[in-house]
Amino acid sequence: MEYADRVTRVEPSATLAVSNLAKELTAEGHDVVDLSVGEPDFETPENIVEAAEESLERGDTGYAPSNGVPALREGIAEKLQADGLDYGAENVIVTPGAKQALFETFQTLVDEGDEVVLLDPAWVSYEAMAKVAGADLSRVDLSPHGFQLEPALDELADAVSDDTELLVVNSPNNPTGAVYSRAAMEGVRDLAVEHDVTVISDEIYQHINYGPEHVSLAGLDGMFERTVTINGFSKAYSMTGWRLGYLAAPAEMIGEAGKIQSHSVSSATHFVQYAGVEALENTDAAVDEMVEAFAERREFLLDLLDDYGVQPPTPEGAFYTMLPVDEDDEAWCTNALEDAHVATVPGSAFGAPGYARISYANSKERLREAVERLADENYL
Repeated sequence: MEYADRVTRVEPSATLAVSNLAKELTAEGHDVVDLSVGEPDFETPENIVEAAEESLERGDTGYAPSNGVPALREGIAEKLQADGLDYGAENVIVTPGAKQALFETFQTLVDEGDEVVLLDPAWVSYEAMAKVAGADLSRVDLSPHGFQLEPALDELADAVSDDTELLVVNSPNNPTGAVYSRAAMEGVRDLAVEHDVTVISDEIYQHINYGPEHVSLAGLDGMFERTVTINGFSKAYSMTGWRLGYLAAPAEMIGEAGKIQSHSVSSATHFVQYAGVEALENTDAAVDEMVEAFAERREFLLDLLDDYGVQPPTPEGAFYTMLPVDEDDEAWCTNALEDAHVATVPGSAFGAPGYARISYANSKERLREAVERLADENYL
């Protein structure tokens, strides 16, 4: 059997490799502290669950409109308008997860040989999605700048040109937790306008923010027509398994991306969309409580690491920190998992060799256990 080039040019997920090894060790009876997971460790708020149950009882089990039920598209538009973005319901496609929204965007905008610019460290699936679409990648390393974009704008200017088709910006950032400043985003705007570049603004961690201003690119002058805003419900509302996200873009882009959705996944799950309506309307307090818990864990973890002389850049959002480790970060992560039974993700998977991503979506007790195990086995 021969396989398509689009498949063979993509590497297996490094995060899944870590997860598989952790599961093997757990099956053998080892107690693994898993700091590799990219999902909140909180239950979905009860009001959201009840809204889904009510939708099921109404019989919302058939096909939904491909681009999303009107109530949710309108609710998303209202949320975006409250953020200062000029989107209407006609500018929204509801997708089964933000990952699908990203995939549809790459498939809609990128042709074979087009240049896509990534800011490293970058979430692992951006590269894979770009390669599946046939893109040539150009990368800008933010690691020397404490993972911040503003000090790297000159390097970004060197990478972006009239030949650039797409630039991907993710703030708050996975894997670093960095939140990019207004000056950084205005620098992106200036380059995008100068070179007529489309920008993906991935804002899935928007609400998990510990204080810095959140700047949405589509709200900056000159950016509405060249920005695709990606967001969803997985992180803020602890709904990872519900698979509910969205993209917002100019109407012409919606028409083209809608073709991809209609011929692939058809639509997001019908009754789940009404859970999304409830999440937007009545869940702010639960989100605030979760973010407060993450903020406390962040400080707790950083203090623990500082006790051992380790001081990673302070994350400003999301629930990750990048731990400086050996140059061969893949070997470090594998050995730390086998020896200390602590699961982390190699930084090289994100374009950041020499680091390991730690998720603090875990209890303080387990975070302490993880750090002490790593220290005892001389990994700190």
